[in-house]
Amino acid sequence: MIEPVDRPPSRANHSRCIPDDMLRRVQGEFLEMPGLRVTEAQARRLWGLDAATCSDVLSVLIDTSFLFRTRDGAFMRIEQASPAIARLALSAARITAA
Repeated sequence: MIEPVDRPPSRANHSRCIPDDMLRRVQGEFLEMPGLRVTEAQARRLWGLDAATCSDVLSVLIDTSFLFRTRDGAFMRIEQASPAIARLALSAARITAA
């Protein structure tokens, strides 16, 4: 079972209330498909949401540190993100240690 998103204390910055089942559904998709990366337009089509609702859902998931927005505007689950510089530094450290 997917744990509900811990919502930020104030949702005043989001235009509407979002049902918990909608948040769990979107959250579940990201958990079930590691590496899922979608733009807002793709998210609207995937989950059948209008623009305002989709924006609010993605904003809540960003605010709760479940998702982040990439430089090109796509959304990904935070656990799937790993900066390339950090990976290179780790690889270099392993090589020098060997």
